[in-house]
Amino acid sequence: MISTRILGRANLGITPSRSNLGSQVGATGCGRYTSQAASSLQLACDVPSFSAHEDEEYADVDWDKLGFGLVPTDYMYVMKCAKGSAFERGGISPYGNIELSPSAGVLNYGQVIMTWKFAGSDALKMAHCWDFGWKQGLFEGLKAHRTENGSLLLFQPEQNAIRMRYGAERMCMPSPTVDQFLNAVKQTALANKRGVPPPGRGSLYIRPLLVGSGPILGLGPSPEYTFLIYASPVRNYFKARTAPLNLYVEDEFDRASRGGTGGIKTISNYAPVLKALTRAKERGFSDVLYLDSVGRRNIEEVSSCNIFMLKGNVLSTPATKGTILSGVTRRSILELSRDLGYEVEERAIPVEELLEADEVFCTGTAVVVASVGSITYQDRRCVRGVFMRNLGLLDEFSLHSYIKRWKHRVEFRTGGRMACRELYDALVGIQTGEMEDKHGWVMEID
Repeated sequence: MISTRILGRANLGITPSRSNLGSQVGATGCGRYTSQAASSLQLACDVPSFSAHEDEEYADVDWDKLGFGLVPTDYMYVMKCAKGSAFERGGISPYGNIELSPSAGVLNYGQVIMTWKFAGSDALKMAHCWDFGWKQGLFEGLKAHRTENGSLLLFQPEQNAIRMRYGAERMCMPSPTVDQFLNAVKQTALANKRGVPPPGRGSLYIRPLLVGSGPILGLGPSPEYTFLIYASPVRNYFKARTAPLNLYVEDEFDRASRGGTGGIKTISNYAPVLKALTRAKERGFSDVLYLDSVGRRNIEEVSSCNIFMLKGNVLSTPATKGTILSGVTRRSILELSRDLGYEVEERAIPVEELLEADEVFCTGTAVVVASVGSITYQDRRCVRGVFMRNLGLLDEFSLHSYIKRWKHRVEFRTGGRMACRELYDALVGIQTGEMEDKHGWVMEID
């Protein structure tokens, strides 16, 4: 039998830093998750007891210094099933490392549906960063916000459950039912409640993961599947916080193609963007905007979020037709835009038209709603009201000198009624319980 384990910190001899939520305070025996004889991922360990933290309202975290990085919380959720079976029972266990068989389906054929990242170490032990997730599968992501009265709010978690099931069907994987997904998310959020930041100082980012964990050599579905959820307190996705993004339009590398998996939350859509993203960030850009793979003329997505443009009172975003992910935040912004009186369009948008917009912004669970201040495409750059040719990256003095000399401007809206700010305030107000939820999007748990 080929077997592996989910290991607690005590079992691996890892002592978390003070920034980690699950401090090591002792070790007790733990149960064992098993499935068929060919199980590739099991829970079989001595794990630390977290009972000493039960009365603490908050973890020992500097909430004001939170970014969008992994801060391990106390617990994770685990549920398993064999090929041809359905997920039945799962449960909460202390957060810890896992081991996988070298022949696990996720490592060999990318059969995984997940919601954050994995990181490898020696002997294929997947450590706290969980970084291999971006390289092989599908993923989801949602947040829990703490209210002033201490309860937790989830935003449209059923949409994440539905999207995971849709992606699982495309990847030939079984998946939890919507009710199982929701129950697991609730359990994970409540178990890690002390890791939820105080109101207005961040959220608990929850990452479900569905992975083909059974060993397999030939190309085919995995003999076993594991559903995991873990979480981390987070704040801003982009380091610059409220500064507008400067995007680079990628015309060499593709993000997705017709007939592929661009419309589902597969991690195979994300690893291919790393080359272009790294190159763009080295040049000082915030992120990359991708074009369609056929004509390389119409805009599609930024690396990890959807994009919108405003011209007059018309708010437009690329239509989701198999190559663009139907984001939960995207769908919500479309609804809120109609509420605020904007005319909404989902259609093909040529990149040249984007450069003539009054306002551009990105949306996503992680980024929420982020304003775009500049877009660079080939030899042209649009910088918050300035359309430039053959300039490259200029400093402020050179920019003003160019404007004065050539008088060539295309105005981006930077004041007055900003759709980006209106929509951000409306969305976050609902997510945090500070505004009335007329759409029934919020689920309260306590």
